[in-house]
Amino acid sequence: MKLAFLASETEKSQKSLKELINLYGQHDPLNADVIVVLGGDGFMLQCLHQFMHQEIPVFGLRRGTVGFLMNNYSDNDLIQRITDAQETVLRPLMMQATGVNGEVSESLAINEVSLLRQTKQSAHIEIKINEQSKISTLVGDGVMVATPAGSTAYNLSAHGPVIPLGSQILALTPISPFRPRRWRGALIPAHAEVTFLVKNHQKRPVSATADNTEIRDVAEVVVKECPDIKIRALYDPKHNLEDRIINEQFS
Repeated sequence: MKLAFLASETEKSQKSLKELINLYGQHDPLNADVIVVLGGDGFMLQCLHQFMHQEIPVFGLRRGTVGFLMNNYSDNDLIQRITDAQETVLRPLMMQATGVNGEVSESLAINEVSLLRQTKQSAHIEIKINEQSKISTLVGDGVMVATPAGSTAYNLSAHGPVIPLGSQILALTPISPFRPRRWRGALIPAHAEVTFLVKNHQKRPVSATADNTEIRDVAEVVVKECPDIKIRALYDPKHNLEDRIINEQFS
């Protein structure tokens, strides 16, 4: 099995990188059977973005402080662990953001696409599902669309629901909403297209972020799932991502 090891810049990750290369060798990621990622969730997301179009399986080993997307670290029997691992298929979101200047930008998100106010003024955002207006004006700090894999991250901290993998739904979650006062979000089909229209953007500017890619001063943002991109994440059978997402609802 040809392995490619990628590590974050932390001392712990770099030390493990040298040890694992000595034990298992090193291959070019584009020619590897499996990419082994050493670090935390942030670095894992970075690597998944980098190689998502190649559909190369990725096996993460926790070397950071947060490791929800990672497996427990051990340098023993790594080949056997990867052979026995269960594959989880993740589908990213496509964000198409149109700026107030008319410029259009596209970015992919594995966790979520979020819109946030840029100033002290609350954001005013209209929400459409499949071109039908559902909320004429959401007043608050912002709103997000989260995937099942991202539902335990920013979405959960904003009091959004945890979504089991394979459920084919997305979380539409407001961020500190003021109006409508009783609206706390919605679950929508994964194939739905969500459109956000920013109102009065000169006085109330809004930014849009797809994972770590931010676009400032947006006028319109369209979000939909990318069914043609398949991210192949590998997990130990007893610590797979699906079980972790379920367990988050009881912690």
